[in-house]
Amino acid sequence: MFKYFFYLFLLSTSLIQAQKGMVYGSVYINGKPADFVNISVKGTQTGTTTDQNGSYSLELNYGIQTILAEMVGMEIEEREININASQSKIKLDFELQEVAFAINEVVVTGTKTFKRKTESPVIVNILDSKTLTNLQVCNLSDGLKFQPGLRVETDCQTCGYTQLRMNGLAGGYSQILVNGRPIFSPLMSLYGMEQLPVNMIERIEIVRGGGSSLYGSSAIAGTVNVITKIPKKSQYELSTTYHNIDGQSNDLMLNANSTWVSDSKNTGISFYLNHRDRDFYDANEDNFSELPKLKSTAIGANIFIKPAENQKLELSISKLGEYRFGGEMSTKPAFLSQQSEERNHDIWLGSADYQINFNEDNSAFIIYGAFQHTRRTHYTGVFPDTPEDIQKHIENPPYGTSKNVTAQGGIQMNHRLNKFLGGKNVLTFGSEYISDDILDIIPSYRYEVDQLATDLGTFAQSDWEISPSLNLLSGIRMDRHNLIDNLLWSPRASLLYKYKGHTQFRLGYGTGFRAPQAFDTDLHIAFAGGGVSRVQLDPALKQENSQSFSASVNYDKTTDKYIAGFTLESFYTRLDNAFVLENVGQDDFGEIFLKSNGSAATVQGLTLEMRLNYNKKIQLESGFTVQRSFFDDPVLYIEEANPIREFVRTPNQYGFANLNLNPSKKWAFNINYVYTGTMQVVHFGGAENFTENVIIQSKPFSEVSARMAYTMHLHNKFGSDLEFFGGIKNMFNAYQNDFDIGKNRDSNYVYGPGLPRTFFIGIKIKSE
Repeated sequence: MFKYFFYLFLLSTSLIQAQKGMVYGSVYINGKPADFVNISVKGTQTGTTTDQNGSYSLELNYGIQTILAEMVGMEIEEREININASQSKIKLDFELQEVAFAINEVVVTGTKTFKRKTESPVIVNILDSKTLTNLQVCNLSDGLKFQPGLRVETDCQTCGYTQLRMNGLAGGYSQILVNGRPIFSPLMSLYGMEQLPVNMIERIEIVRGGGSSLYGSSAIAGTVNVITKIPKKSQYELSTTYHNIDGQSNDLMLNANSTWVSDSKNTGISFYLNHRDRDFYDANEDNFSELPKLKSTAIGANIFIKPAENQKLELSISKLGEYRFGGEMSTKPAFLSQQSEERNHDIWLGSADYQINFNEDNSAFIIYGAFQHTRRTHYTGVFPDTPEDIQKHIENPPYGTSKNVTAQGGIQMNHRLNKFLGGKNVLTFGSEYISDDILDIIPSYRYEVDQLATDLGTFAQSDWEISPSLNLLSGIRMDRHNLIDNLLWSPRASLLYKYKGHTQFRLGYGTGFRAPQAFDTDLHIAFAGGGVSRVQLDPALKQENSQSFSASVNYDKTTDKYIAGFTLESFYTRLDNAFVLENVGQDDFGEIFLKSNGSAATVQGLTLEMRLNYNKKIQLESGFTVQRSFFDDPVLYIEEANPIREFVRTPNQYGFANLNLNPSKKWAFNINYVYTGTMQVVHFGGAENFTENVIIQSKPFSEVSARMAYTMHLHNKFGSDLEFFGGIKNMFNAYQNDFDIGKNRDSNYVYGPGLPRTFFIGIKIKSE
């Protein structure tokens, strides 16, 4: 009997194998063969990539199937074919067109799986490397202000510390990821957004709203995923840029990138190098800087290896070194300066991801790990006035050291159900562990932060395509955090309805939490009232919890000549046990602030995005946010001023616009605009020009910048392009004009644009 079953098995196997066909062909861009283009079968994970000749072949089952050709920066092309016994081998060529907007680009941050933007139940915005180049940004910090709902602010007049605000919430409420991993620690958040150079970045994906169900602590306001340069094809790029800041200071930057990909497309490596040297900038001629002196070098590499068609290993490593010095502009050692902050950073970042697909590419297993290691030496001090205090200061100057190690490891399983209650479903399960160990000491100030934060998270998600027009995303994460007594559960749900291919309606709900650990603002030593201000954590501090709701409509109209569209989103976030920072007095060294749990708080508002592209010659993107952020009960920010309910340093209106003009392949123009509305700002007295402690309302700011570039083709064996570019940032010099003067200034009293009027010129050579 067994042999009959065996013969039957062989027969069925041969019949199944006989039901296979093949699709093959070539892919072209501007009439030239395009390598490394992804060719896949719609609705499955079956696929391949084109070789150096732009050719591909793919074995398929009989039947009607849709073939996709996809490449970053290009419109997705899809064709339907019918493979059968009479036509088992089909030739199918594609001609890809450059994408006007990233309307339907593949994104990963919103669901931890690859999805097209228009099919993601969560709104994902993209900043790609081309846009960052057009905007002439130097680093991550410069680029994020050109996204709806985001605002980058400078928080220290001396050291230049910046933080990101999303939907009106401060930096500690946003989770910054590097290649999908939360290794951007609280200590690194102090200066890290400036330390990630622009030529390291492939693209940035931004998700606004609660994301703790996927990424754990701090993803309350949203998530920013920095995806580093990945090898696509063999190429190179070298550039240098010179900035002149308000006719006073110089800023020189050198960038280099190189990529190699093997002919078989199963191995690739990319390198980047960035070096920057910036002088002090003094806005009010008091010989104390408003922009610190910077010297930095960053170097790194990304590698991918495909051991087999269904396996991929990705590795990344980066080394960041930075020296910054702000305060009195002198050549004296830091501790002999009248007032200064000095920082030396030595940072390593790295990650590894291994993925294997199986079950006819309907299942995938991923194992990953990442780390960040920072060593920092620092000085923060004001030179005393009396002989006795001077002697103590010289004998024991307030130098400090920091050490921070962040490590993460995890596993993830994705499984596609092609038949699930009349639709399709992608199930995602995973577990990850993250540890953040920080030691920050300044013996002279009797200041010490010694904290180990660990979190074990387990998550599950269902991405259910109920019908071609309706999608339901639901998920939950459980976290065991060592600084929180109870288990934390973070559910979320998002509903997407697609109408006629051009309109998407979304409803979303998510929860989040912040652990009672030290964040960037708590680790920043600032100057106020002639001394230094420090933040202490209330011993009774407990976690902060949030609930977020959002509703949006997204519309895009496309024709042969233009694309136009808009996104309107409303958001509402409720914070329980909200963290508040109150001034609780002074000690021998200066002001002390206590972080404790206050009343609940509410953040709510509307964000409007608009976009237009005409014939790939004119492209406009803009976003504007109107919001309110307030506590239920007033907060005492400063003793001499009445408590207020409003969040400080949080404007109720802010936005941007970005216009690109490309009249020909040789010429490119960019004009961009950033608006910051009025806000409440705390101002401690003690400086020569300001003695009172008050809360002021700032004036609004409008920054206008422009860039022009000309590209010429070099007819050599390398097929290189040479680009000359130049322009002006903040051309009308909309810069804060009431800075404190002298060594006893309040260094946190800074609220305007990050740069005064700045001219720049540069040159770039790159492969085609």
